[in-house]
Amino acid sequence: MTAISANQLFDQLARIEDKTSRIEDKYARSEALLSRVEDKVEGATGRMNEAARQSDLAALRNEVRGLAERTRRLPGTGALVLTAVITAVLTVALMVALQRFNLDQLLPPRAG
Repeated sequence: MTAISANQLFDQLARIEDKTSRIEDKYARSEALLSRVEDKVEGATGRMNEAARQSDLAALRNEVRGLAERTRRLPGTGALVLTAVITAVLTVALMVALQRFNLDQLLPPRAG
């Protein structure tokens, strides 16, 4: 076996240190790149979440608008009260007419 001289060992150690230094630099650059990518992904995620919220709000706004339009078309309280009064008056008038013209035999017989 040949003995390796001290200079050769120091040269080999220097090459190993140089390679280690280059690996560390590459690792640091990769870490910085990943950090920038992570920041960009977080920013994009935030923008997407905001866009989704805006979309949800727009859909909700449209739904509320449609519900308000359907509600506006419903009869108001005055119309409902007037309908109830007219129905009651017509019911009483028809019952009086049935009794006056002796048409109450057209009604079904009472149970009991």
